[in-house]
Amino acid sequence: MTATRIHLVLAALMGLAGVGLLAAAAHITGTANVQTAGQMLLFHASVIIGATAARKGGHLQDVIARIALSAIILGAALFAADLARRGFANEALFPRAAPIGGWFMLGGWLGLAVAAVTAKRS
Repeated sequence: MTATRIHLVLAALMGLAGVGLLAAAAHITGTANVQTAGQMLLFHASVIIGATAARKGGHLQDVIARIALSAIILGAALFAADLARRGFANEALFPRAAPIGGWFMLGGWLGLAVAAVTAKRS
């Protein structure tokens, strides 16, 4: 399976989980943590789809973009999983899970900027 397909499949699953968490926040738990987890997944799923298209179009440097996209996916999943667990079970996934996920997302965003600047195609 190619990096493109893996990123797109994971983005679709992030979107699915995001919608599910938003529905749970609205109809089951009512907690802000669950709502934020759903939003984080949905926002970043869109980024993954758009940046993957930009990478395939040559507007992002390929290797840097692949690493950045993977970091965003990992970070969003970790961040959302921690917030969802806090919302449903009132306990953390593991200590500092959300901040670690946040740093992965930040690093991924920075990586996308570098990938854009270093792309061969303008």
